[in-house]
Amino acid sequence: MFSDLEKQVRECIVPRLIEHGYYYIDNFLGSIVGDCIYEEVRNLYSVGALRDGQLAGQRTGYSKRHLRGDRIAWIRGNEDGCYAINFLLSLLDKLIILCGGKLENYNIKHRSQAMVACYPGDGTGYVRHVDNPTGDGRCVTCIYYLNKNWDAKVDGGILRIFPEGKSYVVDVEPMFDRLLLFWSDRRNPHEVQPAYSVRYAITVWYFDAAERAEARTRYRNRAAPGQATSFSS
Repeated sequence: MFSDLEKQVRECIVPRLIEHGYYYIDNFLGSIVGDCIYEEVRNLYSVGALRDGQLAGQRTGYSKRHLRGDRIAWIRGNEDGCYAINFLLSLLDKLIILCGGKLENYNIKHRSQAMVACYPGDGTGYVRHVDNPTGDGRCVTCIYYLNKNWDAKVDGGILRIFPEGKSYVVDVEPMFDRLLLFWSDRRNPHEVQPAYSVRYAITVWYFDAAERAEARTRYRNRAAPGQATSFSS
């Protein structure tokens, strides 16, 4: 798996990110591991561990479900019942390490916790937004999808990217065992279109060290999405 990942990084991930600003990999982990992650995520949802996702800047728990309709939980990976999620995080860390210094001038040393998210299938989505519009340190967004037999014509839930300065959009269906990567800054505004079936995903953000340090200095006690977590090979 790791040798194949190294080839993916060298031949696809790095050049496609640099050229287009996004890239996705299908059959990233395989059905057996994907099934294990799916069961852990579904269990988190069924036991009520997920809460309404908040809009940026909301400090009082205020939620506008017509703007953002997902339910989320922040997961480190060392929690009971999250062993497969932890394996996913370890593999994502390995992928980023293999990218080395090839992702523009970013110096990536930390990431967020995993944001496990579920759109409950009631037609909610997430309006067009940018993950990092203010220089909070996030440079690469990684989203792993867990939706079997997904038919976007029926189920909706497409992630639509609006690449900066381009006349086209990029539609990514949230297919089972698909990993999507894209730059987190203003180059990639995106939205989640209304989902009419239960839609699961896990998102992780990787931080540029210098920008993250500057953001901490600026905002100090103001929490950025997810608590930064060190990772190693």
